[in-house]
Amino acid sequence: MHISLACLAKPVLHGYFRSSCSWRVRIAFALKGIEYDQVPVNLIKDGGQQLTDKFKTLNPMQQVPAVEIDGITISQSLAVIQYIEETRPGPRLLPTDPKKRAQVRMICDLIASGIQPLQNLYVIQKIGAEKVQWAQHFIERGFQALEPILKETAGKYCVGDEISMADICLVPQVYNAERFKVDVGKYPTIKRLNQTLIEIEAFKVSHPSCQPDTPADLRA
Repeated sequence: MHISLACLAKPVLHGYFRSSCSWRVRIAFALKGIEYDQVPVNLIKDGGQQLTDKFKTLNPMQQVPAVEIDGITISQSLAVIQYIEETRPGPRLLPTDPKKRAQVRMICDLIASGIQPLQNLYVIQKIGAEKVQWAQHFIERGFQALEPILKETAGKYCVGDEISMADICLVPQVYNAERFKVDVGKYPTIKRLNQTLIEIEAFKVSHPSCQPDTPADLRA
């Protein structure tokens, strides 16, 4: 059997310690037990290293994460997670039941399309002085929709009693909510799930406070 060298190499994650999209990929790698290398891309320094011509060749959208894996580059976090789900062994990140899979994908899309992009760094920089109120508004709006959905779908985790992509998306979003001073206590299901998940090792080791590019003053 021919196995390419690209498939034997460790994946390389180009990301930023506090990027929630990069964090999703780190969680997925940790849950699957996949060893990988990290190349930090500082979204603040020098006006943003993601905006360089060098990084643009890696990801034309000039965002993190970008993952080099199996000889290709994948530049959207959910696409990366679904790729490793389909190509790597380890715990399932999508349920086998079609209805539960749909619920997981619904929750992922709600967060990854309906909340996070509206409060990410690029958007916040454009808003200016009202950035905190802007972020709070869109996180609250998203959580008001997410809370009743999770109340219906959750068991121990977001959908039933197995960790899934939905949980991978939830934890970084709650972290962002807390950064922007959103009262997560108003959303008891979201709060309960997050408290359970952050005690799991894969979520701990992938946390922004303990990454190679985490600034010294933010380290755990």
